[in-house]
Amino acid sequence: MLNRRALLVGGAAALAGAGMGGAVAATRAGGAGQATLLAASQVAVDIPAHTPGTPLPLVIVNHTYRYANREIWFYIVGTDLGTGRQVYGRADGSVAEVALGADSGGIAIPLVADGDTVAAVPTGMSGRIYVSIGARLDFRIVADGAGRPALQYPAGWVRDAPGYAVLHDFVEFTHNAAGMFCNTTMVDMFSVPLLLRLHGDGDQTTGQVVPGGRDAIFAALRANPAFAPLVTGDVRVIAPGHGIDAGLFPATYYDPYIDAVWNRYASGGLTVDAAGRRVTGRVAGGALAFDGGVAPFARPSTRDVFFCDGALGAPNDGVTGPVAAVLGAGFNRSTLLTSAEQPASDPGAYYQDAVTNHYARVLHEHTDSHRAYGFAFDDVAGQASYVEDHAPSQLTLVLTPF
Repeated sequence: MLNRRALLVGGAAALAGAGMGGAVAATRAGGAGQATLLAASQVAVDIPAHTPGTPLPLVIVNHTYRYANREIWFYIVGTDLGTGRQVYGRADGSVAEVALGADSGGIAIPLVADGDTVAAVPTGMSGRIYVSIGARLDFRIVADGAGRPALQYPAGWVRDAPGYAVLHDFVEFTHNAAGMFCNTTMVDMFSVPLLLRLHGDGDQTTGQVVPGGRDAIFAALRANPAFAPLVTGDVRVIAPGHGIDAGLFPATYYDPYIDAVWNRYASGGLTVDAAGRRVTGRVAGGALAFDGGVAPFARPSTRDVFFCDGALGAPNDGVTGPVAAVLGAGFNRSTLLTSAEQPASDPGAYYQDAVTNHYARVLHEHTDSHRAYGFAFDDVAGQASYVEDHAPSQLTLVLTPF
């Protein structure tokens, strides 16, 4: 299975310089429920049958009930899996390589003047579909660490980054010969409530925020003194890891919890089931060391916890990486002190400690399935807003009411 971590492997260069990372009533009309949204996202236009190995039909549905189609653009950006080069998709599913010095103005695709917009996702591509409202986003072409041309993605968590003031959000995908793998994500930020519907062998939806959920998310985080600075007006909420980097969030927030975990497992074992293997570790010499060939983990920082990186970095090795993912989830969900058997499988036990990832907690509480991507390893124990289909026929992206 491809998950968010796998989706991003092919497109890491696209993040260079950016961090981790329809005509409708213009008035607000909140309160539409899931049944209404799903019924309305059955488009009344002719969609060509999808043939494997060809671009996948993509339908963009504007159900914001707040912004007209003429105010919205979308962008298909990422990596060509065959060449490893940075590309952007056109509305017809073809791709164009990026080149240093080239004009990136053609990346933005406007919605059609009225109704649902029909486009296509290129095949053999991994990346993101962005949407922006009120203005176009500026995708700059820069040189990556190896001197190759790469797209600099918008960074809504960086105050002086291009597009910071623009209302925008994105979903992630990989479309290849094996099928379509995609998710909504709040790992970096949450701004526009988006719903993905993947048609094919099944009919799956993910990512829908409950009616009034966007306002509730903003309000809940504003009410928490540590997390309140992460809310940027009515535009977005940024993830706490980015908040640390921006000086908006305490860099020692998780330290008491991390110390308690290190103390507990200095005197007893922590058992982790991951990737079909069961390993046990305990803290010795300042590091959490496991059997089974797993590399030891140094004591993580608060930033490491929120980013699931640094001391909790997960190599794609099938041994240490899966254990790192479980540890990252356990820290963010604050389950490592309540059970020495990980991963914790009961969502009712998540986020119960005062020191926890309240950003992720609030996001999960306000999605209709309680599935969300609030941190990078939120797919542990199946909690992520992720869907896949091995015979896809159409992807629908709905901008839902807010």
